[in-house]
Amino acid sequence: MRVLMFFICLSVEALSYVMVLLKGSVPMSFGGNEEKCAFGELTSIGGLNPDVNKQLSAAIAAILVDKLYVSKGRFFIKFTDTKASSLKLVEI
Repeated sequence: MRVLMFFICLSVEALSYVMVLLKGSVPMSFGGNEEKCAFGELTSIGGLNPDVNKQLSAAIAAILVDKLYVSKGRFFIKFTDTKASSLKLVEI
């Protein structure tokens, strides 16, 4: 069973802060069966609203459907708009 989980962390300030994790072959059931499915989390430091979420959903859905062959209606995307004080870039 091929399953996709992805986590995207976006900063509206710069592309250099974008982070993506794709993890396949994770046992996951959706709607009572184990066909390909996906769950995504998108966290942004400001900049999210219903219109932006709709645009991002469409772009992510296109990748899931066209490139990763996850059927429409077989994935969820969780949007979180957070404050900069809730996240910290750790530089050593």
